[in-house]
Amino acid sequence: MKLVPRRSGIALALTAALLAGTAQARATAASAAATQERGPGAVAVSAGAVTIGGKRIDFHAHTGTIDVYPRPPHDYSAEQNGPDATRASMFYIAYFRDGAPSADRPITFLYNGGPGSATFWLQMGAFGPKRILLPRTPGNPSDSPVTVNNQYSLLDASDLVFIDAPGTGFSRVSGKDPMAFYGVDPDVFAFSDFIRAFLTTYDRWASPKYIFGESYGTTRSGALANDLQAVNQIKVDGMIQLSQILNFDLEIETPAVNPGADQAYVVALPSFAATAYHHHRARAGAGMDLDALLRKAEDFANTDYLLALQRGNALDPAARRAMAEKLSDFIGLPADYILKSDLRIEGGQFAQQLLADKGQSVSRLDGRVAGPQIDSLAKAAGYDPFDVTVSPQYVAVYNDYVRRELKYETAVSFKPKFNGFAIWDMNHRVARSPAIRGATNVMTDLARAMTFNPKLRVMVSGGYFDLVTPFYQGWFEMNHLPIPADLQKNIEYRYFASGHISYSDEDVLKQFSADVRAFVTKRPE
Repeated sequence: MKLVPRRSGIALALTAALLAGTAQARATAASAAATQERGPGAVAVSAGAVTIGGKRIDFHAHTGTIDVYPRPPHDYSAEQNGPDATRASMFYIAYFRDGAPSADRPITFLYNGGPGSATFWLQMGAFGPKRILLPRTPGNPSDSPVTVNNQYSLLDASDLVFIDAPGTGFSRVSGKDPMAFYGVDPDVFAFSDFIRAFLTTYDRWASPKYIFGESYGTTRSGALANDLQAVNQIKVDGMIQLSQILNFDLEIETPAVNPGADQAYVVALPSFAATAYHHHRARAGAGMDLDALLRKAEDFANTDYLLALQRGNALDPAARRAMAEKLSDFIGLPADYILKSDLRIEGGQFAQQLLADKGQSVSRLDGRVAGPQIDSLAKAAGYDPFDVTVSPQYVAVYNDYVRRELKYETAVSFKPKFNGFAIWDMNHRVARSPAIRGATNVMTDLARAMTFNPKLRVMVSGGYFDLVTPFYQGWFEMNHLPIPADLQKNIEYRYFASGHISYSDEDVLKQFSADVRAFVTKRPE
């Protein structure tokens, strides 16, 4: 990657160093000066301000890459392999509040999921200093997206580092083995080694450290918390999990390929019911508010529905028909269709069938959103009406922001996402186990991290209308972690009337921002 250094960024950095004299300011100067020497690892430094709670927060942004290498037994060092060494140049944008002593200033590392998604969603939609307003939404009557001051940014409480996974965004993989980082474990190793290098580069080893993952990023975090502590000896003070999935036996995309693993259908049912309720298809919710329906759906899922699934083919026809009728009352699909599906409805099926009589499918990312069906005869929805509407606007705004406001000049094209599951090595070597077994499950890794560090706190959050990672799945996972009972007090839950990308609703973002701010500023007792 070729980056053209900017003298203005260097001047700003040196000025900050003279004025502040903090470790952060010294890192600003050192990193900015390095733009004259490093080329591919150059850092663009820019100054900015954000107003949060009526108070102006001045900051410096560092935009660049840090190289990491595959762990042994792969070719893992440039010294041994020269220019052909396999490496990932991991792109990051780091925001440092001016004048804040780094020793007691929290630092939070954030990333989206996929696998194969760049981290533009969390930055432009939630916690960066600028936030996108979509066309024809409150505050933006125009036909184009705009950026505004983000009053919900976390920069008043924590420095922020947004990281693109290898091969996404402006991150790139090069060398002899271009597939070396595309898998559960090598991805975790890359992030762990990136964080270690970042802490050294910016002299932040003494800071309280938090990791924030969204969607597949929560899978990454589950294993990353353990790797950071066990391998790189980096204490993690807290984790924020948004739209969590730790155990892929619970994913509702294609559970039918794993017969007998019926818990996925159970944990998805409350989200199906919430979505049906929103579209006035949940007869079981008549006369109830959403919270009451959810409690009723959770109880039904964990009792009658779970028992029926456990009976399998031994469930007699009359009981099967009765269960289909009950399911229909909750999730709004015809009982006959539910019977044909053996009482087991996958996420894509539900999205395709709920509004099929209107020729529409609902979004998996946000079940409240609907769009025209592409193929009315298909089993599952062929696209996501939320994603195709919103994603291109985020990408356009983010590209403009990075290149124009952050002064990051590069010929490298931005890759918002790739189909990670098509190439991803889902094998995961479970902590404490010599074997690789079954579907990806990082629950043991997280349990190990929490047990070894009993002060590690976890916030689990999600949306009721998320049909990708159902909110109840996260609750189920955390309540089945193999940890001492007294560590359950270190887990807190925040759920919202939202979809997978909870912060796309401003009212939710306002509350979520306050929750995360309180979480990262709380000190251990």
